[in-house]
Amino acid sequence: MTDKYRPLKDAFGRFATGIGVAACRDGAGAISAITINSFTSVSLEPPLVLWCLENRASTYSAFIATESYGVSILRADQQAASDRFAHFLPDGPREDEFEKWETGAPILKERLAGFDCKVVARHDAGDHVILVGEVMRFDSVAGAPLIYFASNYMQGTPSR
Repeated sequence: MTDKYRPLKDAFGRFATGIGVAACRDGAGAISAITINSFTSVSLEPPLVLWCLENRASTYSAFIATESYGVSILRADQQAASDRFAHFLPDGPREDEFEKWETGAPILKERLAGFDCKVVARHDAGDHVILVGEVMRFDSVAGAPLIYFASNYMQGTPSR
């Protein structure tokens, strides 16, 4: 089967991105998590971020219904976590690997940075929805990021 979008995906892939895990609680209180690379800052006042979720994602209904989400930016040594949440493997999100902050959204305990966000807007955009969140709490530590470029993982240079 030929992917008619492969040339466009290849062009988009020439922009290096960091990798994160977005997580929320579904209607039953279970953790829903997905690997993302569309995360970006939007505003400092108020502090806003956004990320994009494909309409066909298995976590779509949980993120559409939630009032909050967490984003955990992955370190260079966390490729396995990225793979787990990207491919929805049987060893999915476990309570013991997440923390709960102000909004109650899950934040990975092991991370380069964390953002606890209250949903302030959702925008339909083609085959995705853009989730805009106000940052209620955040943290960061020094370290090297996990980077995605041209459909491959790379390790960034350690930061201060």
